[in-house]
Amino acid sequence: MAYYALRLTGQTRKAGDIMANVNKDALVDAIAAKTELAKKAVEGVIDALQEKITDEIRQGNKVTLTGFGTFRVSKRAARQGINPQTKETIQIPAMTVPKFTAGKALKEAVK
Repeated sequence: MAYYALRLTGQTRKAGDIMANVNKDALVDAIAAKTELAKKAVEGVIDALQEKITDEIRQGNKVTLTGFGTFRVSKRAARQGINPQTKETIQIPAMTVPKFTAGKALKEAVK
């Protein structure tokens, strides 16, 4: 996402540069400038996209944005772990976690 936002704002990175951390406000500013939409409209679209993706993966569905990537849920099995402070064995419960897999176009753009 940081690479894409840098491209939106016309900035470039050179080898050895520290990676920029692009937050939602910077992303909204960059998209609003590129599309000439109002910042409130862009922020509304980003919020709606985030909400819809969250709702879909919460229901167990997969969301694919062709070329960008796929959001889905992944189930992690219960397992044993070690508390690093006490070295005591602990039981880590099974859980469901969100997962993102980058699409071909995103992978190519980052190379």
